[in-house]
Amino acid sequence: MNRRKFIRNTSLVTGATAFAGINTIAGNSKEKNFSKIKPHRLSKGDTVGLIAPAGYISEENLQEAIENIEKLGLKPHYTKSIMDKYGYLAGKDNVRADDLNNMFANDKVDGIFCVRGGYGVARILREINYDIIKANPKVLVGYSDITALHYAIYSQTGLVTFHGPVATSTFNKFSVDNLVKTIMHPEEKTVFIPADDSARGSDFDIYTIREGKAKGELIGGNLSIAVTFLGTPYDVDYKNKILYLEEIEEKPYRVDRMLTHLYQAGKLEEVAGVALGIFRKCDAKVGSAKGEQTLSLKEVLYNKLYDLGIPVIYGLSFGHVENKYTIPFGINAELDVQKQTLTLTEPAVL
Repeated sequence: MNRRKFIRNTSLVTGATAFAGINTIAGNSKEKNFSKIKPHRLSKGDTVGLIAPAGYISEENLQEAIENIEKLGLKPHYTKSIMDKYGYLAGKDNVRADDLNNMFANDKVDGIFCVRGGYGVARILREINYDIIKANPKVLVGYSDITALHYAIYSQTGLVTFHGPVATSTFNKFSVDNLVKTIMHPEEKTVFIPADDSARGSDFDIYTIREGKAKGELIGGNLSIAVTFLGTPYDVDYKNKILYLEEIEEKPYRVDRMLTHLYQAGKLEEVAGVALGIFRKCDAKVGSAKGEQTLSLKEVLYNKLYDLGIPVIYGLSFGHVENKYTIPFGINAELDVQKQTLTLTEPAVL
């Protein structure tokens, strides 16, 4: 029996027990009871709602967001609460949740962009009106802490959302082209090809961890956020999915800890493939002034992912970087490690 089969078989009993415990404590995810919902594509002239569901923004940030949205030929719309501040948050939890709910309910708003990430989305998940979202499906875009919205909305409604630029990201040609072909002008197949960021340092190296091709629905986002949903009603099914992950400023032992957590939860051995973006500033030098030793990020990734026996690649263009894909959460795709491509095998929007 190979390692992958052994892992699958031995996880059946413990996985069933853990699942029963999760249902009792946290309530069951609605994921198995929904039909996938695709939002309508955005077109020039459409109105886009701007929200800050996590960290607060400055007036300068808001102006930058407005300019970026206008460059896409879209009309920005926002409420005065977007400038709220409550400690490190963009307003109190109920205010941020209400802004999100109202943007989905507003029939004059065609899509929604988060202005920034930071921290705070998880605090509002119980105050989100998922029935409103399901009744008014719209494109929603953001990354980093916005990963929490992708998990929650997909698990509770089936709506496909998008791990892509926040409205204050760098809207360069690469990012805009990939955004437009995903949410505005989709084709039957959309191919994501890595940007040439080789001059930016070793964080941007592209390397194969395990060769092969994988097909499945895309799920994922920021690693540290994805891990927090284990054992909650907002977790999703990982079976036969292509898991995409990115991270920033987490030392190798922390990346190790989070991947180990996913492994111990029975998630990693279920996926069909793993597409890693850029783990920016996550590496560490071997040794230190205090004589401490470390594994490199690359060693950690090989150690935790190679033995899964599935295709795994590092260095695709998404994460806390300037050149970004806009990756849908819940759309069928194919990962080809040799070609270094991630291909949507169906349009992500109607």
